[in-house]
Amino acid sequence: MKDSEQAPIDIWKKALENVTPQVEVKSRRVGGANFQVPMEVRPERKVSLSMKNMILFARKRSGHSMAEKLAAEIMAAYNNEGAAFKRKEDMHRMAEANRAFAHFRF
Repeated sequence: MKDSEQAPIDIWKKALENVTPQVEVKSRRVGGANFQVPMEVRPERKVSLSMKNMILFARKRSGHSMAEKLAAEIMAAYNNEGAAFKRKEDMHRMAEANRAFAHFRF
């Protein structure tokens, strides 16, 4: 985004915010059955998960250098698209589907 008036740090922050999950599901064993219980993500873990997903999916991209692949993934995240954003959406969808088991949280 060379012709953008936004600072690169602002683009990075917005991209990271777009791929940061708010909830995740954790497996809990209750009465012999396993349930996927939705839980809120701790703030440190949110940042860790989002950066980990950005790097993971940047590695899987096709391109010449890691810098190019990471830049492409950051731009995709900034525009609410790309694999890291899809991972966040899938996590939220899974938590929403298992909302009935939220009372098993302890």
